[in-house]
Amino acid sequence: MENNTMAIVLAAGKGTRMKSKKSKLVQKIYGKEVVRRAVENAEKAGVGEIVAVVGYMKEEVMAVLGDKVKYAVQDEMLGTGHAVLQAKEYLKGKKGKVLVLNGDVPLIRPETLNKLLEKSIENKEYATLLTAIYDNPKGYGRIVRDEGGNIAAIVEEKDTTDDQKEIKEINAGIYCFDIEELLAALENLSPDNAQGEYYLTDVIEIMNKKGLKTGAVVVEDNTEILGINDRIQLEMLTKVLQMRINTEYMRKGVTIEDINTTYIYDDVEIGMDTVIHPNTTIKSDVKIGEDCEIGPNAYIREGCRLANNVKIGNFVEIKKTIIGEGTKVPHFIYLGDCEVGEKCNIGCGTITCNYDGFHKSKTIIGNHSFIGSNSNLVAPVNIGDETFIAAGSTITDDVPDYALAIARGRQVNKEDWNRK
Repeated sequence: MENNTMAIVLAAGKGTRMKSKKSKLVQKIYGKEVVRRAVENAEKAGVGEIVAVVGYMKEEVMAVLGDKVKYAVQDEMLGTGHAVLQAKEYLKGKKGKVLVLNGDVPLIRPETLNKLLEKSIENKEYATLLTAIYDNPKGYGRIVRDEGGNIAAIVEEKDTTDDQKEIKEINAGIYCFDIEELLAALENLSPDNAQGEYYLTDVIEIMNKKGLKTGAVVVEDNTEILGINDRIQLEMLTKVLQMRINTEYMRKGVTIEDINTTYIYDDVEIGMDTVIHPNTTIKSDVKIGEDCEIGPNAYIREGCRLANNVKIGNFVEIKKTIIGEGTKVPHFIYLGDCEVGEKCNIGCGTITCNYDGFHKSKTIIGNHSFIGSNSNLVAPVNIGDETFIAAGSTITDDVPDYALAIARGRQVNKEDWNRK
């Protein structure tokens, strides 16, 4: 017997309200698929083995998750209990805890999952539920407690009595079970309910009848348990994640002038006292130092590294670019696949011509260099330290240290030409 912490991610639903040719589970929030976020939250909570239960458009879901999870297939949509039962082969012969998560609930915090696991282990509970308090609980399964406050049952909305409809504590649909007792309870599920389905929630009642201890953790932030069924909810959750990320950076000492128009993706580092102006997007895998100024209308793409005191101005796009301390990239500039040294000034309208239609090539600019306005730097090209590139130049050859490079046609004035 092994002691395990596992997770089962339910990812077999149809999601027809999304009105899409793709599964709702592969719709993206901030560039990352909904189901991928659900799986990564379990990973960050320290779960060792993850099983995804797939069904509708399973090939799309499996293409997103790859070999980071194991798979079970639910061919018929007969309820959540039936879905979990499809993963029984992964549960057999194991001891420990298993989390059950929904693949369309992408914003659950790993810290919340840890609380669920910790309470279940410390209190020796065989089932620990995540619950929430809603003023308007319509549509959710209600948590029915006994006189001692213990969970007696979970009643689905369509099966509730009038009194039970008034209960404000709802089932969030996220669970932590003892593996062995979950397997035993699944074998005793019945579809004797209004939906004719096998409810995972009935496991609680089965365990209670056996005298097994069950409990709950009330989620602190109800936005964590929101699911996605249509594009309106997709936008709502995108906004929730935007607010969550932006406020976290502000707590760490970053100034964000307009929280509503700043989009910072996952896996970004931003140093203290950096200012982010409105209409700025910062993609994943970006590191920005302290005392920088970014935007407005700036687009910082994947793989960028900005040192301290860097200025990125308006209508600037940079991609896979390293920028040294004190360098200014003021406005209307594109830098791609580029390394820029310290205390450089990149003139308005400069672009790195990094793509020849087949390959991406690098541009390297040394320290203390000045790139004049409307310069085209045709990669691969190496520009040395303390160089000066004349405005309007198209640079195709390397420029040595301390040189002035001029690469433009001479001006010729044809007098009285327009009179003719």
